[in-house]
Amino acid sequence: MNILNVGQQVELYIVSLGSNGEGVAKFEGLTVFVAGALPQEKVVAKIVLVKHNYAVAKLVEILEQSPERVKPYCKIYESCGGCQLQHLSYAGQLAVKRQQVADALQHIGHLNCEVRPVLAMDNPWGYRNKMQFPVSGAMNKLAIGCYAVKSHCVIDTEKCLIQQDANNTVLAGVRLWMQKYGISSYNEKNRNGLVRHVMGRVTRSGVMAVIITASEKLPYQDELTNILCKQVPNLKSVVQNINDKHSNVIMGNKSKIIWGDAYIKENINNLHFDISAESFFQVNTGQAEVLYNEVQKCAELTGTEIVIDVYCGTGTISLILAGKAKKVYGIEIVSQAINNAGNNAVANKINNVTFKCGDATIELPLILGKGVQPDLIVVDPPRAGCDEKVLRAIMNVNPKKIIYVSCNPATLARDLVILTDGYSIDKVQPVDMFPQTTHIETVVRLKQR
Repeated sequence: MNILNVGQQVELYIVSLGSNGEGVAKFEGLTVFVAGALPQEKVVAKIVLVKHNYAVAKLVEILEQSPERVKPYCKIYESCGGCQLQHLSYAGQLAVKRQQVADALQHIGHLNCEVRPVLAMDNPWGYRNKMQFPVSGAMNKLAIGCYAVKSHCVIDTEKCLIQQDANNTVLAGVRLWMQKYGISSYNEKNRNGLVRHVMGRVTRSGVMAVIITASEKLPYQDELTNILCKQVPNLKSVVQNINDKHSNVIMGNKSKIIWGDAYIKENINNLHFDISAESFFQVNTGQAEVLYNEVQKCAELTGTEIVIDVYCGTGTISLILAGKAKKVYGIEIVSQAINNAGNNAVANKINNVTFKCGDATIELPLILGKGVQPDLIVVDPPRAGCDEKVLRAIMNVNPKKIIYVSCNPATLARDLVILTDGYSIDKVQPVDMFPQTTHIETVVRLKQR
C-alpha cells in the first residue's frame, strides 16, 4: 500500500539536493524529489508521481525559506533547462557541490575521505566559450535556445547569461538572417526544414559561428556572412556543418568553410591550440586553467617520470604534463581526437609525447611490453566513467600514483572502489567549471598503499 498518492499535498523538510538540482526530502522513509526546493526549507508540495522507492512532487509553497535562496537573474530560468541552480546563491552552490562529491564517495563508494572546498570562479556568469542551441518553430514563432527540462521543446533565448557575450551576438545574427530570408528550422518529427542548431565558439583570438543544417544547400549564405560580420565583433570564421542523420547527435561528419578561417586559436597554460568547429575544448577557459593547474600539482613531476594519459582526448593534459615529465603516452579510442592531439603536439613543438589510438586495455600491455614502467597514470573519462577492464589494466600496470579527473561524482565513486584495492585516496579537489548548473569536476590523487 502506498503511503503517498498522486494529487496529495504534504509538508516536507528538504535535507539535500539531488544530482539534477531537485530538493530531496523524506516522507515516512520514502525519498521525495521536489524541483525548485532547497536544503533547509520547509515546503508544501503536491505529489505528481509515486514509484516503489521514491516519489516526485511539485513545489506549491515555501513555508520556511533557505538563507541561500536568491532571485534568479534570468527571466526564462524556470522554463529553460540550461541552468538548474540560479535560485541558489553562489556560495550555496559551492557548498552543495562539495557535499555532492562527498555524498557520492560515502554512499556509493563507502569511502570516507576529506573533500576539499571547491575551487570557485571570481565571476560565475558569462563563462561559456561554446554555445550550441537547437532551433525550432516557424518564422513567426522562431525559437533558438536550450531545451526545456526533460523535453525537446526549445525555449527561445535572446541572451543566455552563462554564455560569453560574443555567442549571444552570434545567436542574434543567425536569428535575424533566418527571419529576414525565410530560412526554415529543422523539424525532428517530420524530418524536414534546414537549420538544426546554432553554434558559437569564442577564444581570445576571435569568434567562430557554425550553422548546423540538415542538407548541404545553404541559401543566402553571403547574406548570413554579411549580417554576422556586422554584428559579431572579431568574427574570424563562418562554418556550415551538415548533419543529415535522424539522431540526437548535434554535429555531422562534414563541414564547409563559408567565410574566414578553418580554425580559431586559444592559449591555455602557455600552450597553443587550433580549435575547429568539431574540436573538443573545455567550455570554461579560465576554470580549465585552474583544473589543469590542479592536475599538475597532483602530478608532482620532477622531470624524470613516465606518464600515461588514458582517455587523453585531444591531448591537453598530456601536453601540459609533458613540460615536466620525461615521457608521456596518450591513449584515446576516438581517431579524430588522436589526430587533433598529434597536431597540437606538433604546433607546440613538444616531442616527448606519443599518442596511441586504441583501446586502453590493449594499448597499456603493449606499452609495458616495450619495457615502459609508468610512474603516473592519468584518467579523464566521459560521464559514464572508466570501463572496468581499463581500471583492472591500470591496476596491473601498478604505477606509483593515479590521478582521476571526473565530471560525474557517481561514476567516480564507483570506479574508486576498484582502485582503492591497491591505492589510498590522497586528495579530493572539486573544481567548479559550470556555475549555475549542477555539474562539478573533481580531481582525485591516489597513491600506492
